[in-house]
Amino acid sequence: MPTEKDIRKFDGPKTPFYYYDTDMLNRTLESVTSESAKYGFHVHFAVKANFNRRIMETIAGHGLGADCVSGNEIKLALETGFKPADIVFAGVGKSDTEIGYALDSRIFCFNCESVAELQVINELAVAGGSVASVALRINPNVDANTHSYITTGIEDSKFGIRMEDLERAVSFASESNGLKLRGMHFHVGSQILNLNVFRNLCVRINEMLNWFDSRGNFIDVINVGGGLGIDHSNPDALPPFAEYFRIFGTMLERKPHHKIFFELGRAITGQSGSLITRVLYIKEGENTSFAIVDAGMTDLIRPSLYQAYHKIENITSAVGEVRYTVAGPVCESADVFARNIPLPVTRRGDLLAIRSAGAYGEVMASRYNMRDLPGSIFSDEAI
Repeated sequence: MPTEKDIRKFDGPKTPFYYYDTDMLNRTLESVTSESAKYGFHVHFAVKANFNRRIMETIAGHGLGADCVSGNEIKLALETGFKPADIVFAGVGKSDTEIGYALDSRIFCFNCESVAELQVINELAVAGGSVASVALRINPNVDANTHSYITTGIEDSKFGIRMEDLERAVSFASESNGLKLRGMHFHVGSQILNLNVFRNLCVRINEMLNWFDSRGNFIDVINVGGGLGIDHSNPDALPPFAEYFRIFGTMLERKPHHKIFFELGRAITGQSGSLITRVLYIKEGENTSFAIVDAGMTDLIRPSLYQAYHKIENITSAVGEVRYTVAGPVCESADVFARNIPLPVTRRGDLLAIRSAGAYGEVMASRYNMRDLPGSIFSDEAI
């Protein structure tokens, strides 16, 4: 947890801002790389979780690949040290321009989500005299049991290829001059804490491996996606990487030539970040006390969008206990970080840390109400 002393050493930076604990980030990356290496797995960082350049450079330095969902994410990955051979391009709506840029950049693979997308990639690859490696994102109909907005692997989803369309997708990819079918891709959702979801996914993947083998289709890439969640109530804890990778290592019926890819985002950066905000006013309501802060849903939208929980800590005061609703200044009733939570007696000027904001915080910030975008500070920056 950042302390007020940690913050004050930066000479009172303007709030709100994102505070990144570099020790936590490096410890997380060391755990990811050591646990995944036991099984020879390849881990890609889901850039959509956090595209802060220094975060990206740190992750590239630990040898991870990049999972990108836009042309600009591919560009940033290349600029921050990721190798083209370690970049995969996912996303349900890739534009022609983005596909062309990815082809020119010689990335490793496209994760494709429809026959229509395969047709476009093939046309662009043939026109450019290249061959695109593709993996088919299969909708496994595995429920992640999380918020409906972040569940992606059920049958009625915009993501992935339905089983009814898979035969046609495989035939087209196998027969097209501009495509090379390399494998299959899955992603069932995000913030998954019940590891049985991943056990169910392994069962489904094994069924699909048998499906491909029975048709004589050679594939060497199995991309299981990501989705491993973090413990928002314990923001100093690492995710259970050992058990997570062990599930896939023991349950997948892989052959020696199979490359197993993961696309972790939140689990890598989530716990390393906090949103630091200052209390503007204490306001007494009819049934609650409000702590009005200078951060808002424009800086961390998850509580408003997903009803997500983030632990909030007063890093100025530690005396007493009062229940507060912590709300931001944005002109929306949804601009509330937490309701009726216990905090030390809180006063105007106190600093609050909204924890576990290292994923889907900075990347989703907006300028609604013409608010300034927050800056970022790293715990090891020179003073």
